Amino acid sequence: MSFKSIIQDMRGEFGSMSRKGFEVKFGYGLRSRSHRAAQDGVLVAVDALRQSCWANMPPELLRDVLMRIEASDGTWPPRKNVVACAGVCRSWREIMKEIVKTPEVSGKLTFPISLKQPGPRNSLLQCYIKRNRSNQTYHLYLSLNQALNDDGKFLLAARKCRRPTCTDYIISLNADDVSKGSSTYVGKLRSNFLGTKFTIYDAQPPNAAAKVMKCRSTKLVGLKQVSPRVPAGNYPVAHISYELNVLGSRGPRRMQCIMDAIPASAIEPGGVAPTQTEFMHSNLDSFPSLPFFRSKSTRVDSFQSGPLSSQKDGMLILKNKAPRWHEQLQCWCLNFNGRVTVASVKNFQLVASPENGFAGPEHEKVILQFGKVGKDVFTMDYQYPISAFQAFAVCLSSFDTKIACE
Repeated sequence: MSFKSIIQDMRGEFGSMSRKGFEVKFGYGLRSRSHRAAQDGVLVAVDALRQSCWANMPPELLRDVLMRIEASDGTWPPRKNVVACAGVCRSWREIMKEIVKTPEVSGKLTFPISLKQPGPRNSLLQCYIKRNRSNQTYHLYLSLNQALNDDGKFLLAARKCRRPTCTDYIISLNADDVSKGSSTYVGKLRSNFLGTKFTIYDAQPPNAAAKVMKCRSTKLVGLKQVSPRVPAGNYPVAHISYELNVLGSRGPRRMQCIMDAIPASAIEPGGVAPTQTEFMHSNLDSFPSLPFFRSKSTRVDSFQSGPLSSQKDGMLILKNKAPRWHEQLQCWCLNFNGRVTVASVKNFQLVASPENGFAGPEHEKVILQFGKVGKDVFTMDYQYPISAFQAFAVCLSSFDTKIACE
C-alpha cells in the first residue's frame, strides 16, 4: 500500500467522520432544539471517531507511518501532505512537530514557523520576490523550479506604507491581509526619512533577552486598551544602513546590516543562532505599561538609540560584497552563479564583515544575495544564520528610494 493511498484513505476516513458528525448534530437541531439532542449528536460523532482505524493506531506504528510520509514528501507541492497530517488532531500535530526538522538541518520550509528559523548551513535556500507596483505589495515565494512563470509556494507578503517622516513595510503570512492588526502579522521594516537607515522589527521576541520597543500607536486608558485587538510587539532584530553618497557619483550601493538577535559567533563552525520554535499568542501582560499622557521627548527613536554606533559588540555584522568593474561590459559585476540576469543598483550579496573579529573561509560565504531577473521579479537566496523573514526584510530595504545614496 503506497503512502499516497494511505493519505487518501486517512482523508476519506476523517472526512466521512466530519460529515457524519455534522449531519447528525445539525440534524437533531432541525428536529428539536433541546440540549439533550445536541449532546446525542456529539456522542455519535465521538463514537465514529473512536471506530476509525487511524484513531486507534498504536503510537509506535503511527510515528513510523508519519516518518515515512515526511521522508517521502521532500519538496512542495507534495509536502503539503505533511502539513495536512499535522492538522488532523493534537497527537498527530505533536508527533509531526518532533519529526519535522528545522531548516538548519533539513533545508526545507514546512510550517509557518520555519520562516522565523535560520536557513540551512551548507546551501542557499532559493526564493524569489514579485513586486506589484500598483498596490505597493511584495510577495515572497519558494522557488520550485527554474522557470519563474509559476508563482511557486507562497511564503510572505509585504505592503509599503508611506508616512510623513518614514516608510513602513508591513510583513504578513497572509497575502490578503497585510496589516499590523492582523493575526498573521509577523513584523515590519521601518526606514528613516532619507531611506538610508532601516530597522527590522519582529512581532515576537527572538530570544529571552529581547526587549520590546514602545509602540507610538498603542493607547491605554487605565491599563485597558481602547482597541479590542492587542498589538503585536516591536522587537528590533536588525539595523540596516546605507552609506551616504555625498559626491553624487554613480556606483554600487554600500550597505551594512547589524543583526541584533544573532551573535557574531554564529557563523563559526558549531556556532548557534537563536531559533524560534512556535508563534506566541500576544497578551496585554506581555507588554510594558504605557502612560496615557506622554510627551514627544520621551518617545523611543530606534534610529538614535539603535546599535549602529556603540552597541554592536558581539552582534553579527554583514556587509555587501564589493563588486568588480568589468572593462568589456563597462559595469560593476558580481558572481551570482546564474541567479541574477539583469543589471540593477538593487543587486547585492551580503557576507560576514571582518569587524566580527573572526577570520577564515566563513567570511567569504554569501549569506544573502538578492538580484533582478525581470521587470518586477527578483531572486532572494539565503542561508544560516539568518531566517527567511530577516532576509525578506533586508531585501525590502533595497526597494526603498534612497535620496542621499544615488
